[in-house]
Amino acid sequence: MNDMSVSRDVDTGEIKMRARGVEVFYGDTHAIKSVDVDIEDKTVTAFIGPSGCGKSTFLRCLNRMNDTIDVARVKGEITLDGEDIYDPKVDPVQLRAKVGMVFQKPNPFPKSIYDNVAYGPRIHGLSTSKGELDEIVEKSLRRAALWDEAKDRLQEPGTGLSGGQQQRLCIARAVATNPEVLLMDEPCSALDPIATAQVEELIDELRTRYSVVIVTHSMQQAARVSQKTAFFHLGELVEYGETGKIFTNPDDSRTESYITGRIG
Repeated sequence: MNDMSVSRDVDTGEIKMRARGVEVFYGDTHAIKSVDVDIEDKTVTAFIGPSGCGKSTFLRCLNRMNDTIDVARVKGEITLDGEDIYDPKVDPVQLRAKVGMVFQKPNPFPKSIYDNVAYGPRIHGLSTSKGELDEIVEKSLRRAALWDEAKDRLQEPGTGLSGGQQQRLCIARAVATNPEVLLMDEPCSALDPIATAQVEELIDELRTRYSVVIVTHSMQQAARVSQKTAFFHLGELVEYGETGKIFTNPDDSRTESYITGRIG
């Protein structure tokens, strides 16, 4: 793929997650300022912007990971399929089964490859027998393009895999609970170019099943893998739209300055 080749696929148009007036405070620090965004189903949405601009903070709002930070407060409304994810009745653990997360550094559990993938289905009671669990593990590893490399070593520790394989194992672990949305926080920043290309190819396949949201510091990566791009700057969502348009004809001068390398 060319460095700045842009995926231009037709939108499905169906909104999976909707954010309105989202604000995040860390103590007295106002980290996110009134963000409105619609995240479409079966689409890769990229969050781009300089370091510290709020893109990862906002990503963590989408599966309530900020709940785990004592000083964090989130205001506004975020819905998944029209339901408020911050409603007190919503169990964050169940929410995170529906809105999976893949982190910057591959973080397999210190367990076997099999147990890494089986962990979520076990705690959420998604299988009733060993045979069903075997099936989920195989299907998840296939979806993460890791089955062929892992099928003969399922009982070996996940930490024994290469970095790129570990990240694909973490993707398999995230999809094993049958999520609807997959969040990825700079999933390739710790990987070499070959492993990065494999994960990018995988992201393109995953969007046929899930809504994928990726935070990336690489504009080239955003241009390659996403159909929609959101540009964050100083805690604000400056611009959001079709990836092709954001990269070639942005509406806001700050977006243009970032893309041409004048700010960042």
